[in-house]
Amino acid sequence: MADFLNSLVGSVDPYMLQILVNVGIAIVLALGLNVITGLTGQLSLGHAAFMSIGAFTSAMVTIKTGLPFVANLAVTGVVTAIVAAAIGFPILRLTGDYLAICTLGFAEIVKVFFLNFEPTNKALGLTVPQAKTSIPMPIYVWVVAILAIVLVTFVQNSRFGRALKAIREDEIAADAMGINTARYKIQAFALGSFMAGIGGGLYAHFLSYINPSDFGFLKSVDILAMVVLGGLGSVPGAVIGSSVLASAPEFLRFMSQYRMLVYGALLVFLMVFRPNGLLGGVNVTELLLRAIGRKPAGK
Repeated sequence: MADFLNSLVGSVDPYMLQILVNVGIAIVLALGLNVITGLTGQLSLGHAAFMSIGAFTSAMVTIKTGLPFVANLAVTGVVTAIVAAAIGFPILRLTGDYLAICTLGFAEIVKVFFLNFEPTNKALGLTVPQAKTSIPMPIYVWVVAILAIVLVTFVQNSRFGRALKAIREDEIAADAMGINTARYKIQAFALGSFMAGIGGGLYAHFLSYINPSDFGFLKSVDILAMVVLGGLGSVPGAVIGSSVLASAPEFLRFMSQYRMLVYGALLVFLMVFRPNGLLGGVNVTELLLRAIGRKPAGK
């Protein structure tokens, strides 16, 4: 099986393979932030910090223990979620711009910490050894991405997800209806950060080198843009938004120094004509049922 998967990955052009892996990792990261910002309505500008915690934790677990990669990702996700819960307990009492500023400050603290942390080689960055698995990393990335889609879809349609949506729409009303808003917000923050940590672990082992400077403010903005572009609270939207924004810079590379200008113009154009995102407010299930000629339930 491992030989077949390796030959399958080897048959794909390396350049296209890297784009596909970048898209897969972006999907995991965007879905994690979608739980925090899209479902719960908590604006976070520090998602890259949890990605960096996951990346360095996963790298150190591989270096120090040599755990199988599945166990490595599980440990990485749990550690990141614990850090998020510890940070979330005080800062999630804030909302709106104040919460965004706090998460931004936390992201900068994490970045400076890793820039000066001796075990992770400070500002020189860390070389990551090969993951202990026989499955090719691109296959691993996409399996995790598919599992992330299933998980967030399940969460969105669960009792927990409905409570998060209630908090997003009106936190005071949700609290009055008996929803423990503080507990639900911390749980959502931990779940989203858990996925960010796993995304960071995949990123570290695919590139085989990580540097604290890779996880700055602009990385958090990139992930947020993926969620907003696709549509806040929409799982298909987060997948499409992350796919478009992760691959657009590469497909625009032929434009040389103008590619980032076109990339920015594309974002502005979409936000003007689709302010709710590509799939914001769109019931994808209903659209699919109509496409195959079936009436949605209750219609």
